[in-house]
Amino acid sequence: MGNLIPGETLIYERVNHQVYARYANKPEIPRWVIGEYNSAPDDKIKRDLKDLVELSKTNTTLKKELDKLLNLYYIIKDPK
Repeated sequence: MGNLIPGETLIYERVNHQVYARYANKPEIPRWVIGEYNSAPDDKIKRDLKDLVELSKTNTTLKKELDKLLNLYYIIKDPK
């Protein structure tokens, strides 16, 4: 659980693309950044897929699984 205070309620807030946490009953402790909200998940998916394809060039298990996934995709995409 890291440095969190046990039993204290957290409130999560999103401002612009940052996600913050703060304690509900401890206003003296400032909020802190816990992550980033991406309003364009397609960009992340594209980056992840590109990374997966690159990694599959050196990892035969991943290559086999990606090939299976592509086969399934083509079957579902074109059900003729």
